[in-house]
Amino acid sequence: MEWRDEGIILGTRRHGETSAILEVMTRAHGRHLGLVRGGRSRRLQPVLQPGNKVDLIWRARLDEHLGMFQAEPLEMNAARLLDSAVAVYGLQLLAAHLRLLPERDTHAGLYETLAVVIGNLGDADLAGELVARFELLVLDELGFGLDLTRCAATGTRSDLVYVSPKSGRAVSREAGAPWHDRMLPLPAFLQRGVSLRADQAAVEDAFRLAGFFFARHVYEPRGMEEPGARGGFLAALRRHHGATPVLPGETAA
Repeated sequence: MEWRDEGIILGTRRHGETSAILEVMTRAHGRHLGLVRGGRSRRLQPVLQPGNKVDLIWRARLDEHLGMFQAEPLEMNAARLLDSAVAVYGLQLLAAHLRLLPERDTHAGLYETLAVVIGNLGDADLAGELVARFELLVLDELGFGLDLTRCAATGTRSDLVYVSPKSGRAVSREAGAPWHDRMLPLPAFLQRGVSLRADQAAVEDAFRLAGFFFARHVYEPRGMEEPGARGGFLAALRRHHGATPVLPGETAA
Protein backbone atom coordinates (compact mmCIF):
# COMPACT_ATOMS: atom_id res chain seq x y z
CA MET A 1 0.00 0.00 0.00
CA GLU A 2 1.28 3.46 -0.86
CA TRP A 3 -0.11 6.97 -1.28
CA ARG A 4 1.18 10.52 -1.58
CA ASP A 5 -0.54 13.55 -0.07
CA GLU A 6 0.15 16.84 1.63
CA GLY A 7 -0.48 17.27 5.33
CA ILE A 8 -0.24 19.63 8.28
CA ILE A 9 1.59 18.30 11.31
CA LEU A 10 -0.47 18.05 14.49
CA GLY A 11 2.13 16.44 16.75
CA THR A 12 4.84 13.84 17.20
CA ARG A 13 5.91 11.42 19.91
CA ARG A 14 9.17 9.59 20.28
CA HIS A 15 9.50 5.97 19.22
CA GLY A 16 12.62 4.14 20.27
CA GLU A 17 15.95 5.93 20.25
CA THR A 18 15.83 7.66 16.87
CA SER A 19 12.34 7.45 15.36
CA ALA A 20 9.08 9.32 15.84
CA ILE A 21 5.37 8.70 15.40
CA LEU A 22 4.04 11.53 13.24
CA GLU A 23 0.41 12.70 13.42
CA VAL A 24 -0.83 14.77 10.49
CA MET A 25 -4.05 16.12 9.05
CA THR A 26 -3.95 15.34 5.34
CA ARG A 27 -5.98 16.71 2.45
CA ALA A 28 -7.25 13.37 1.10
CA HIS A 29 -6.63 10.83 3.89
CA GLY A 30 -7.85 12.63 7.01
CA ARG A 31 -6.01 12.53 10.30
CA HIS A 32 -3.29 9.93 9.90
CA LEU A 33 -0.38 8.53 11.89
CA GLY A 34 2.82 6.92 10.67
CA LEU A 35 6.36 6.09 11.74
CA VAL A 36 9.22 8.31 10.60
CA ARG A 37 12.57 6.57 10.86
CA GLY A 38 15.22 9.02 12.03
CA GLY A 39 12.47 11.43 12.98
CA ARG A 40 14.48 12.67 15.96
CA SER A 41 17.54 13.53 13.88
CA ARG A 42 18.86 17.07 13.59
CA ARG A 43 17.73 17.20 9.98
CA LEU A 44 14.15 16.09 10.57
CA GLN A 45 13.32 17.57 13.98
CA PRO A 46 12.80 21.11 12.61
CA VAL A 47 10.59 19.69 9.85
CA LEU A 48 8.39 17.57 12.11
CA GLN A 49 7.02 20.46 14.17
CA PRO A 50 3.31 21.20 14.72
CA GLY A 51 1.93 23.62 12.16
CA ASN A 52 4.37 22.77 9.38
CA LYS A 53 2.98 21.66 6.04
CA VAL A 54 4.74 18.65 4.53
CA ASP A 55 4.70 16.49 1.43
CA LEU A 56 4.06 12.91 2.54
CA ILE A 57 4.57 9.44 1.17
CA TRP A 58 2.95 6.70 3.27
CA ARG A 59 3.82 3.02 2.81
CA ALA A 60 2.56 -0.10 4.57
CA ARG A 61 2.10 -3.77 3.74
CA LEU A 62 -1.58 -3.61 4.70
CA ASP A 63 -3.92 -0.63 4.87
CA GLU A 64 -4.69 -1.17 8.58
CA HIS A 65 -1.01 -1.05 9.58
CA LEU A 66 0.58 2.05 11.14
CA GLY A 67 2.87 2.37 8.14
CA MET A 68 5.90 4.51 7.39
CA PHE A 69 5.97 8.18 6.50
CA GLN A 70 8.51 9.95 4.37
CA ALA A 71 8.09 13.70 4.94
CA GLU A 72 9.54 16.69 3.09
CA PRO A 73 8.88 20.32 4.04
CA LEU A 74 6.46 22.51 2.07
CA GLU A 75 5.77 25.35 4.55
CA MET A 76 7.81 25.85 7.71
CA ASN A 77 5.17 27.60 9.81
CA ALA A 78 6.27 26.49 13.28
CA ALA A 79 9.27 28.80 13.61
CA ARG A 80 7.25 31.99 13.06
CA LEU A 81 4.53 30.92 15.51
CA LEU A 82 6.64 29.79 18.48
CA ASP A 83 7.08 33.29 19.90
CA SER A 84 3.32 33.87 20.21
CA ALA A 85 1.38 32.33 23.11
CA VAL A 86 -1.83 32.86 21.12
CA ALA A 87 -0.40 30.86 18.22
CA VAL A 88 1.08 28.07 20.37
CA TYR A 89 -2.15 27.51 22.29
CA GLY A 90 -4.08 27.88 19.04
CA LEU A 91 -2.09 25.09 17.40
CA GLN A 92 -2.67 22.84 20.41
CA LEU A 93 -6.39 23.58 20.37
CA LEU A 94 -6.76 22.94 16.64
CA ALA A 95 -5.03 19.57 17.06
CA ALA A 96 -7.23 18.66 20.04
CA HIS A 97 -10.36 19.35 18.00
CA LEU A 98 -9.14 17.30 15.06
CA ARG A 99 -8.47 14.35 17.37
CA LEU A 100 -12.21 14.22 18.02
CA LEU A 101 -12.64 13.00 14.44
CA PRO A 102 -12.19 9.34 13.49
CA GLU A 103 -8.70 8.58 12.25
CA ARG A 104 -8.35 8.34 8.44
CA ASP A 105 -11.76 9.89 7.71
CA THR A 106 -11.47 12.41 4.89
CA HIS A 107 -12.42 16.01 5.71
CA ALA A 108 -11.07 18.02 2.78
CA GLY A 109 -12.94 21.21 3.70
CA LEU A 110 -11.66 21.06 7.25
CA TYR A 111 -8.12 20.59 5.98
CA GLU A 112 -8.37 23.68 3.78
CA THR A 113 -9.76 25.72 6.68
CA LEU A 114 -7.00 24.46 8.96
CA ALA A 115 -4.39 25.71 6.50
CA VAL A 116 -6.00 29.17 6.43
CA VAL A 117 -6.22 29.37 10.22
CA ILE A 118 -2.59 28.34 10.71
CA GLY A 119 -1.54 30.87 8.10
CA ASN A 120 -3.08 33.62 10.24
CA LEU A 121 -2.42 32.40 13.79
CA GLY A 122 0.43 34.88 14.09
CA ASP A 123 -2.10 37.73 13.90
CA ALA A 124 -3.57 37.76 17.41
CA ASP A 125 -6.26 40.25 16.33
CA LEU A 126 -7.58 37.74 13.80
CA ALA A 127 -6.74 34.40 15.42
CA GLY A 128 -9.64 34.34 17.90
CA GLU A 129 -12.21 34.89 15.18
CA LEU A 130 -10.74 32.22 12.93
CA VAL A 131 -10.41 29.58 15.65
CA ALA A 132 -14.00 30.28 16.76
CA ARG A 133 -15.20 29.62 13.21
CA PHE A 134 -13.07 26.48 13.08
CA GLU A 135 -14.76 25.17 16.24
CA LEU A 136 -18.19 25.51 14.63
CA LEU A 137 -16.93 23.72 11.53
CA VAL A 138 -15.65 20.82 13.66
CA LEU A 139 -19.04 20.58 15.37
CA ASP A 140 -20.63 20.42 11.93
CA GLU A 141 -18.22 17.68 10.78
CA LEU A 142 -19.06 15.70 13.92
CA GLY A 143 -22.76 15.89 13.06
CA PHE A 144 -23.74 18.54 15.61
CA GLY A 145 -23.70 21.65 13.44
CA LEU A 146 -25.61 24.76 14.45
CA ASP A 147 -28.19 26.42 12.19
CA LEU A 148 -27.40 30.12 12.32
CA THR A 149 -29.10 31.11 9.06
CA ARG A 150 -32.67 31.90 10.16
CA CYS A 151 -34.83 32.25 13.25
CA ALA A 152 -36.09 28.93 14.59
CA ALA A 153 -39.40 30.52 15.63
CA THR A 154 -40.27 32.89 12.76
CA GLY A 155 -38.00 31.94 9.86
CA THR A 156 -36.66 35.47 9.52
CA ARG A 157 -33.02 35.95 8.53
CA SER A 158 -32.63 39.38 10.14
CA ASP A 159 -31.77 40.57 13.66
CA LEU A 160 -30.55 37.15 14.79
CA VAL A 161 -29.00 37.67 18.22
CA TYR A 162 -29.56 34.40 20.12
CA VAL A 163 -29.03 30.67 19.75
CA SER A 164 -31.41 28.23 21.39
CA PRO A 165 -29.49 25.93 23.75
CA LYS A 166 -32.10 23.26 23.08
CA SER A 167 -32.12 23.17 19.30
CA GLY A 168 -28.84 24.84 18.33
CA ARG A 169 -30.75 27.16 15.98
CA ALA A 170 -30.64 30.95 15.73
CA VAL A 171 -33.42 33.05 17.26
CA SER A 172 -34.30 36.66 16.45
CA ARG A 173 -34.27 39.42 19.03
CA GLU A 174 -38.06 39.74 19.08
CA ALA A 175 -38.82 36.02 19.21
CA GLY A 176 -36.21 35.35 21.89
CA ALA A 177 -36.99 38.32 24.12
CA PRO A 178 -39.29 36.43 26.53
CA TRP A 179 -36.53 33.84 27.13
CA HIS A 180 -33.46 36.02 26.67
CA ASP A 181 -31.95 34.93 30.00
CA ARG A 182 -31.99 31.30 28.82
CA MET A 183 -30.55 31.94 25.38
CA LEU A 184 -26.95 31.83 24.23
CA PRO A 185 -25.71 35.05 22.58
CA LEU A 186 -25.02 34.85 18.84
CA PRO A 187 -22.05 37.05 17.88
CA ALA A 188 -22.77 39.00 14.72
CA PHE A 189 -19.52 37.95 13.02
CA LEU A 190 -20.67 34.30 12.92
CA GLN A 191 -23.71 35.05 10.79
CA ARG A 192 -23.54 34.20 7.11
CA GLY A 193 -22.91 37.19 4.85
CA VAL A 194 -21.76 39.45 7.69
CA SER A 195 -18.31 41.00 7.21
CA LEU A 196 -17.88 42.42 10.71
CA ARG A 197 -14.60 41.82 12.50
CA ALA A 198 -14.86 40.27 15.96
CA ASP A 199 -13.76 42.13 19.08
CA GLN A 200 -12.68 40.24 22.20
CA ALA A 201 -16.20 40.25 23.70
CA ALA A 202 -17.62 38.70 20.52
CA VAL A 203 -14.87 36.05 20.49
CA GLU A 204 -15.67 35.19 24.13
CA ASP A 205 -19.35 34.79 23.21
CA ALA A 206 -18.45 32.58 20.25
CA PHE A 207 -16.30 30.32 22.43
CA ARG A 208 -19.04 30.17 25.04
CA LEU A 209 -21.51 29.17 22.31
CA ALA A 210 -19.34 26.43 20.81
CA GLY A 211 -18.20 25.26 24.25
CA PHE A 212 -21.79 24.65 25.33
CA PHE A 213 -22.45 22.30 22.41
CA PHE A 214 -19.03 20.62 22.60
CA ALA A 215 -19.76 19.82 26.24
CA ARG A 216 -23.28 18.53 25.55
CA HIS A 217 -22.64 16.49 22.42
CA VAL A 218 -18.96 15.54 22.58
CA TYR A 219 -17.13 15.87 25.90
CA GLU A 220 -19.80 14.66 28.31
CA PRO A 221 -20.95 11.66 26.20
CA ARG A 222 -17.31 10.58 25.76
CA GLY A 223 -16.37 11.20 29.38
CA MET A 224 -13.85 13.86 28.33
CA GLU A 225 -12.77 17.20 29.74
CA GLU A 226 -12.47 20.33 27.65
CA PRO A 227 -8.88 20.58 26.36
CA GLY A 228 -6.70 22.77 28.53
CA ALA A 229 -5.41 24.52 25.40
CA ARG A 230 -8.85 26.09 24.97
CA GLY A 231 -8.57 28.01 28.22
CA GLY A 232 -4.92 28.79 27.48
CA PHE A 233 -5.84 30.21 24.07
CA LEU A 234 -8.52 32.49 25.49
CA ALA A 235 -6.24 33.61 28.32
CA ALA A 236 -3.52 34.49 25.80
CA LEU A 237 -6.04 36.48 23.74
CA ARG A 238 -7.11 38.37 26.85
CA ARG A 239 -3.53 39.25 27.66
CA HIS A 240 -3.00 40.44 24.10
CA HIS A 241 -6.07 42.68 24.27
CA GLY A 242 -5.34 43.82 27.81
CA ALA A 243 -8.54 42.23 29.09
CA THR A 244 -9.14 41.02 32.62
CA PRO A 245 -7.37 37.66 33.12
CA VAL A 246 -9.22 34.54 34.19
CA LEU A 247 -9.20 34.13 37.95
CA PRO A 248 -8.43 30.78 39.65
CA GLY A 249 -11.48 28.57 39.48
CA GLU A 250 -13.11 30.67 36.75
CA THR A 251 -13.90 28.96 33.46
CA ALA A 252 -12.24 30.27 30.34
CA ALA A 253 -15.35 30.18 28.23
